[in-house]
Amino acid sequence: MKRFLQKPPTAGMAPPLIPYPQGQPQITILRISIPAGTTLHEHTHPVINAGVLISGELTVVTKTGKKLHLKTGDPIVEVVNTWHHWKNEGSTPADIIVFYAGTKDSPITLKQ
Repeated sequence: MKRFLQKPPTAGMAPPLIPYPQGQPQITILRISIPAGTTLHEHTHPVINAGVLISGELTVVTKTGKKLHLKTGDPIVEVVNTWHHWKNEGSTPADIIVFYAGTKDSPITLKQ
C-alpha cells in the first residue's frame, strides 16, 4: 500500500523548485533531532530537499516571516535558496528525516 505524503512544493512557502545541479549526484539523508524549546540558526539550502517529521512538532519560519507548522507525520518540501530557521515550541524533542538532492562535494546547508 502506498500513500502520497507530498507531491507539489509546500504551498506559499517557497518559489518554484530549482533545477537539479550539474555534476555527480549525491543523495544525503539526515535524521535531525531538535530539543524542546530550541530555535535553530538561520540557514539556507542550495539544493532541493524534502523530509518527514517523525515525532514532535516544528515550525519553519522564513526571513520574510512566512510560517509553516508541522506535526508528527507531516511531510515538507523545504524552501531552497531562502533564509529560514526551525523552532520547536513544543515540550518534547522533534525528529525529522530530510533527504537532500545535491552533488558530490557541494554543501547542502549554508549558515548565515
